[in-house]
Amino acid sequence: MSGPTEQRLAQYRASRGAAQPAAPTAGPDSGWRSGRSAQGAPRQAEAAAGPPSGWALWLAGHVSLLKFLLWLVLLGLFLELELGLPYLVVSSLYWLCAGTHGLGQRRRGEMSAYSVFNPGCQAIQGTLTAEQLERELHYRPLAGT
Repeated sequence: MSGPTEQRLAQYRASRGAAQPAAPTAGPDSGWRSGRSAQGAPRQAEAAAGPPSGWALWLAGHVSLLKFLLWLVLLGLFLELELGLPYLVVSSLYWLCAGTHGLGQRRRGEMSAYSVFNPGCQAIQGTLTAEQLERELHYRPLAGT
């Protein structure tokens, strides 16, 4: 930053009582806070604008609603083209695939509901095992009780 932008920033900090500039925060969503783009280059126009507000924040918080509204509009378009059923089937398959996370998308330490995908075939808590089912069918007490 140089010139008028730097002067405006200094005036803003002085009016807020901040003598030292704020340290940039780290993280993927902190680009507007630090005044730098994702590549690390200073943002000239966005640095002076500050954090998003109003409409931009509302849009960011309602992405799912906007996707659903877009889906409804496209459904109406495909219904007019008499392709509503294929659109419904294809979009349902897409949402099914997009909503279920693949093996590579699980968080670190998160276990799969299917024990064969877990390290050491470890079952999650509450899973009914064959041994437990056999004990319950033969009315045997639980081991260790």
